[in-house]
Amino acid sequence: MFSQMLKCKLHRAVITSADLGYEGSMSIDVDLLEASGIRPHERIFVYNVNNGERFETYAIEGERGAGKIQLNGAAARKGLAGDFVIVVAYAFCNDTEIESHKPRVILVNPDNTIKEIVS
Repeated sequence: MFSQMLKCKLHRAVITSADLGYEGSMSIDVDLLEASGIRPHERIFVYNVNNGERFETYAIEGERGAGKIQLNGAAARKGLAGDFVIVVAYAFCNDTEIESHKPRVILVNPDNTIKEIVS
């Protein structure tokens, strides 16, 4: 049997911009993608701390080191620059894998730099 488990989380990243005209997705600084293990084009779930919105989209690479977290396309309606978000990805694990599974949690500073990595 498989269970869907938390794979990774970016905790309290800050939306820096939104582009309604873009085709879709969420641009995330490559440094944060690599630290968390979120892959480009991977399905992600976004939880907006400021307004309670919860939605899913996919991740794309944002400029490395720029600290940008941008909502694109329809997702641009789900938050404003300055809103705190939690970005998560899940993975399917079998019963054996669950025993040793530990999600990777990235605590994020207000400038979207890495504050702490909890694994």
